[in-house]
Amino acid sequence: MNKNKTGLAVGYFFALIHLIWALMVWLMPSQLQSCLNWIFDLHGLEPIWILTSMTLMKAITLIIVTFIIGYIIGWVYAFFHHIHDKKK
Repeated sequence: MNKNKTGLAVGYFFALIHLIWALMVWLMPSQLQSCLNWIFDLHGLEPIWILTSMTLMKAITLIIVTFIIGYIIGWVYAFFHHIHDKKK
């Protein structure tokens, strides 16, 4: 398992999910807030998060940060997978 390719794949996936999230917050915040409130209610919890406005800078930062975190998670996973395969 290639560490760089795995890191990139996980990073791109995280970034894509957060791009979708940013677009949803920007395009339909009231529907998304209702959905979050419903999910909290299903768990028997008071809603604690209130959506704020999504700016372009927030969206770009969110996508970059989640890509980096995803890359690190994917790289570390592949690293340990490689160590585990060596032991066999």
